[in-house]
Amino acid sequence: MRALFTAASGMQAQQARIETVANNLANVGTTGFKRSRAEFQDLFYDTLKAPGAQDSLGNALPTGAQVGHGVKLAAISRNHSDGERSSTNRDLDFAIEGRGFFQITRPSDGEILFTRNGSFNLDRDGNLVNSQGQLMEPSIQIPTDATKVTVLADGTVSVLQPGTTTPQNVGQIELARFANPSGLNAQGNSVFQKTESSGEPETGTPDQDGYGAVAQGFLESSNVNMAEELVRMILAQRSFEVNSRVIQAGDQMLQAVGALAR
Repeated sequence: MRALFTAASGMQAQQARIETVANNLANVGTTGFKRSRAEFQDLFYDTLKAPGAQDSLGNALPTGAQVGHGVKLAAISRNHSDGERSSTNRDLDFAIEGRGFFQITRPSDGEILFTRNGSFNLDRDGNLVNSQGQLMEPSIQIPTDATKVTVLADGTVSVLQPGTTTPQNVGQIELARFANPSGLNAQGNSVFQKTESSGEPETGTPDQDGYGAVAQGFLESSNVNMAEELVRMILAQRSFEVNSRVIQAGDQMLQAVGALAR
């Protein structure tokens, strides 16, 4: 009974779909989160009659007869469209308007990781770090006596110190971008790792050459659309139920065949 296994593959596919939706909804309030979408492909086919084959009279068949074996999960792709920007009025909160990622350094091996979460703090030495204590790359150090930190759209960081009215330049934020950001490997904690699929990062100055501008005092919200996710959840649930009914129908058919043999 091919229908049993075909319907089972459909239930597994909808389970993956609902798990993806659940993760999106769970992260609706996560800064810089990018929603995911499950994508599927049909499985191989049994060809009972090939299209164009000849029948017993030598006539070419206009259509064939192929029976499929269900569905499989092809990919879970990530949508890197911009999320809404929310004002925080905090000097060390940054959002990117457009393409680009902040760069941070992983202390364990020095690898550069990438994030859209622009919530930064200062460590004990005055360096800009994220919530996990990972340094921004390139490193930017804020003087301990700074009274005001200003970050321009092009990433220029300047500070005001006591006894002076002239801002002092202390560093430059650089952004990275990828030819295929969907190929990045999610590491959790709102950070991504480059892969062969994403390609090597291109780094540059914000607000120039297509790199996104830096907006100080803002954070980028998740780009999850709750209405769309709820619709996907309902569709996945209904599809799961229909596939389970196919299994029940197949079981009833097998019971009927077994009854004939008695």
